[in-house]
Amino acid sequence: MKHLVAKFKTLEIALKELEPFIRDGNLLQSGRPMNKLGDMLPREALANWLICAALNCEYGSGRYCFSSDPTGGDGAIVDTSVEETWLTEHVMVPRIRSKKDAELGIVDRILAAINLKRNKGLQYASGKQLIVLLDDGRGEWRPNDAANKLPAPLLFEDVWVVGLQQAQAGEYCYGISQLSSSYNNAPTWLLHIEKDFSKWSIKRIQ
Repeated sequence: MKHLVAKFKTLEIALKELEPFIRDGNLLQSGRPMNKLGDMLPREALANWLICAALNCEYGSGRYCFSSDPTGGDGAIVDTSVEETWLTEHVMVPRIRSKKDAELGIVDRILAAINLKRNKGLQYASGKQLIVLLDDGRGEWRPNDAANKLPAPLLFEDVWVVGLQQAQAGEYCYGISQLSSSYNNAPTWLLHIEKDFSKWSIKRIQ
């Protein structure tokens, strides 16, 4: 049975809608649910957009898009070539706010966020992609280190980590990593959004 979902016609249109949230990090943290996307939070929409951009880079432009989740989750990644849908759950690694946070490396904080969601159990996680958003990922960390330390069983189908790498002169660079145990190296991309938010470039670096 097909469900009614909301989605943008293109990733280009989606990026323009997301522009004010990307430019204002506070809005990304606390922005209200987006009614036109089934109440998806702005940070969830951005993370889903980044993953679609990475998948399109890998498997063909325009193949992947994202939509609202009719089951009430945090959105869905859609493979339009086969009409396959991946439901998502999201968790944020916030900026360092305390001495305790500062003592933990980025990998440890990512793993803590993963376990926070994983502890909800198999019924919650089964069949879903877990997406970790680094509110500020501009520290050095190795995706392979996180992939090699994933808890077992993971319960989720896979884990993705996305985060801002650089913001300069109105342009933004994001890192996107897939922490899959099926790869020797965790697939990782860098995505650069141009100043006018009309287009982006992306390349796989690992």
